[in-house]
Amino acid sequence: MTGLSGRFLRTAAAASLVAAALVAAPARADVTVSPKQQAWVLRDAQGREVTLRGFNVSGSTKLYENSLLPFRSTADAVKSAQAMRDLTGANVVRFLISWEGVQPAPDRIDYAYLDKAIAQIKVFTDRGINVLLDYHQDLYSAHLFNKGSWYTGDGAPKWVIQAGGYPKESCGICILWGQNMQTNGAVRQAMYDFWRDRVLTTSAGPVGVQSAYLQQAEAMMTYVKQKLPPESFNAVIGMDPLNEPFDGGLDGKKGVDWEKTHLMPFYQRFRSAMDRAGWTSKPAYVEPLVFWNTAFFEEGGMTTVGPLGSRMVFNTHYYDGARITLDPSPATDGTYAESMNEIRQRAASLRTAPFVSEFGHKLSGGGSDRTPWMIRSMYQSMDAGVAGKNWWSTPASSGDVLSSTQWHWDIYSGRHHELMNGNPDKVQTEGDAWNDEDHSVVATDDAGAVKLRLDQRVLDRLYPAAVSGDSMAFAYEDLARSGYGGTGREQPWLIAPSSMPDLSALVQNRQYGVLVWRSGSSGAPTELHLPQSFTPAATTVVSDLATVTGLPGSGPVTAAPEPGSTTAKRLRLTAPPSSGVHVALIVNTGTGTPPTSAQLTAARAQLSAWLTQKFPAS
Repeated sequence: MTGLSGRFLRTAAAASLVAAALVAAPARADVTVSPKQQAWVLRDAQGREVTLRGFNVSGSTKLYENSLLPFRSTADAVKSAQAMRDLTGANVVRFLISWEGVQPAPDRIDYAYLDKAIAQIKVFTDRGINVLLDYHQDLYSAHLFNKGSWYTGDGAPKWVIQAGGYPKESCGICILWGQNMQTNGAVRQAMYDFWRDRVLTTSAGPVGVQSAYLQQAEAMMTYVKQKLPPESFNAVIGMDPLNEPFDGGLDGKKGVDWEKTHLMPFYQRFRSAMDRAGWTSKPAYVEPLVFWNTAFFEEGGMTTVGPLGSRMVFNTHYYDGARITLDPSPATDGTYAESMNEIRQRAASLRTAPFVSEFGHKLSGGGSDRTPWMIRSMYQSMDAGVAGKNWWSTPASSGDVLSSTQWHWDIYSGRHHELMNGNPDKVQTEGDAWNDEDHSVVATDDAGAVKLRLDQRVLDRLYPAAVSGDSMAFAYEDLARSGYGGTGREQPWLIAPSSMPDLSALVQNRQYGVLVWRSGSSGAPTELHLPQSFTPAATTVVSDLATVTGLPGSGPVTAAPEPGSTTAKRLRLTAPPSSGVHVALIVNTGTGTPPTSAQLTAARAQLSAWLTQKFPAS
């Protein structure tokens, strides 16, 4: 390697990683993109169809009080990762890093910063949690903003902004911080320069700004691969090259044309940097124009870029732009089915797998009373693109389960001390301490324990983490309440039909899920995360493989610990290789009257008849 990247990689050696006592998790192989009938999915080394579910860690990377890292110490990362694995069964995080943190000067990589990031990444991989590494930016850079500004940003280092000579920033009349992308001249000009690789005069000489970004990214990825143990690097699923790209100026073109002429060439350059850094087997998780699906009328979604294929994943965010701004209505059963199906269809047309790397809604302030069921409805539609009231009649049309990371998981929520834009008179302590946001689903109490801020039933979900073969349909009834702290209404959305009376009686007013899958050739087990509310002793499984109440330790239907957790459990369903289509109904029977053997026999017969009717060609 020569040039700037070569100088980066020849600088100081890394500090040793911090060791921590934890529950051992097995090594895993890379998650890759694979075709499946009319869609594309993620698969593991055993050929199982993978669903990744977790959180972003975290918005604290935007804060100088955290030294531009998710956690202030490795010990805090341990506390956070363990709580996440135990409380939610998450198997992936989107781990934020900062360009400014990596490259504080045009001719220097901060390896001490990277050593701390690597130690924190390893904390998650050691607990069975995969990692998507994300280069995060919002409004391009904090250094575009003045001390008295209403807003701030993150991303590009100070030296980039100083060399750019940008005008004084002003958003005008902006209700939301994101409007800066559309109206703030300084923010737009800086982003415009990035896409065109403007040559900046720096202390290290002339530097193309996008080229510098790619060089430091390559140096970072090379170093991470060198310093992470192989089993941890295997659990790094890929790179998000740039969070929430925006154009900065279309030059009279449409957004979809801009994606083709500016965004995709950048992604291709980043993909090449990944290859040179030894990340060839890992996909780039590439994002379209930020507002393409948020009701802000921006054209995008990569409709003109051609197939992405297996080396890139269609990586999008979803926020309900209407309810963030003008729509006062609540969310309910099936509210987000159309939006999530648009993501499924967009990925299929791009011939790659989809991934939703951000979604969520605020947890305080006006409109936050709607948040619990907004989040519930988003998860519901990522599970199945069909409303619960219709799922049993049209399960085959529900689409694949979407992998996702919710925004976000911040153990410092409400306990920050961030000087906004370096201003000691504007100390941010509440919420996320960033642009008046409050999205973290966790906070730390006075005793130092990590506590969920939303109903655990909406966050700790039954989901098919690894399906041996191909999933054909999945749905889950979480029974999460409409309020906070266990308050509000409890209303089922996934309603079993009256034509199956025994099955309907079994699931009535209970949490339950249904998985239909075609077994693969490997014989590996199909695994679903079991929420804490599904204790193995009080979980009932009705399946063609077996029907049990109380999950045994051996046989075709079993319970096992989640790797990396002392409390979380998973359900394992083992079907003979290539044995056709199977179905499993998983019910939390810890409440209500225990089911009788006669009821379970009748429910199994009804489930079998339903499977034959709804999947006749299978």
